[in-house]
Amino acid sequence: MDSGKKILIVVMDGLGDRAVKELDYKTPLQYANTPNLDWFAKNGSTGIMDTIGPGIRPGSDTSHLAILGYDPFKVYTGRGPFEAAGVGLVGQSGDVAFRCNFATVDSSMNVTDRRAGRIKEPDTTELVKALKDLKIGDVDCIVKEATEHRAVLLLRGEGLSPYVSDADPHDLAKVGISRATQEGAEKTARAVNEFVKKSYEILNNHPVNIKRKMEGKLPANILLPRGAGMFPDIEPFEKKYGMTGSCVAGVSLIRGIGRICGLEIIEPTLCTGGLSTNMEAKAKAALTELEKKDFVLMNVKASDISSHDGAAMKKVEVVERLDKMAGYIKENLPPGAIVVFTADHCTPVERMDHSGDPVPLCIYSENSLKDEATEFNEVSCTRGCLGRVLGKNLMSILIDKADRSEKFGA
Repeated sequence: MDSGKKILIVVMDGLGDRAVKELDYKTPLQYANTPNLDWFAKNGSTGIMDTIGPGIRPGSDTSHLAILGYDPFKVYTGRGPFEAAGVGLVGQSGDVAFRCNFATVDSSMNVTDRRAGRIKEPDTTELVKALKDLKIGDVDCIVKEATEHRAVLLLRGEGLSPYVSDADPHDLAKVGISRATQEGAEKTARAVNEFVKKSYEILNNHPVNIKRKMEGKLPANILLPRGAGMFPDIEPFEKKYGMTGSCVAGVSLIRGIGRICGLEIIEPTLCTGGLSTNMEAKAKAALTELEKKDFVLMNVKASDISSHDGAAMKKVEVVERLDKMAGYIKENLPPGAIVVFTADHCTPVERMDHSGDPVPLCIYSENSLKDEATEFNEVSCTRGCLGRVLGKNLMSILIDKADRSEKFGA
């Protein structure tokens, strides 16, 4: 591909919404004061985007894959591998990965707390050490702690399959029995069930848990896997597009997607994924990467968190912080660069979960076609010249706008 302009995609997680009664039937984007995002809308090209397809509720994993130009219907194999890669546990073809919770169970294998009193490091670090080198038959079990009460499990061996049900009951109930959901997955289900059993045997009387019980805390005496997925065979980003790239994100899932796609992961302490993340510092990190790379994907999680909490005014506050971040990007964007402002999915505050609504989209460059949109929100962007875009087509549009596309035909 020809060399061309640099590209920055800013994904404001869960930003899109529906009309909210508390906000006089406006969305948080419509209700908030957003002069900088509106400036990009007025001076850029706008539209709306279905990250997966019209009416399809995207996960954060499938939507980010689509935004990066990978068809999730072809490459998505489950959340587990991306969570594993997000904490640095990158598997190989044939490995099956799971998300896990450290949990508390009684002697009858009834879950009494799915998060073991929200246990976290350093306790989880010590518990993971106790599970090191665990092997079930010819299957290696590799465990790594994630944030707080979470961990990841990777199974490595011949003939494994991701088509197994969860051992995590997802509720205060008896520990589940993993079962094959497709023919040929019986070996994996047996390995999962034996792993869960051994995790209880090893952790129940571990010194960390004995100490926790003496201190009146809940023991983390079992590890419960869920969300099985096989490590996908994904074409590396640089090979696919002929561009070097980085990912700036605080959420392990998004870092995992970037890592599996071959993007360099930027995770200084400023890149936390919570409500209190320093958005301007994160933008600065992204722009610093853009000086060195052709492409940067940046994720800011805060708007999704307030949406899942059902906190409309908190989301408005987050939107206004995002707008200040957009102002920093406006003042410091390298000459000639292309910047995209969008979301990975809508998370309506009244629904408190993802929805299949399209998200607003703005593509800004110095030579952008200006359209009828005057504000960056779900309604104004429908007036834009980009129309209604599919997420998997966004990268093709950007590559052409960056003068990096190859001609099809003579």
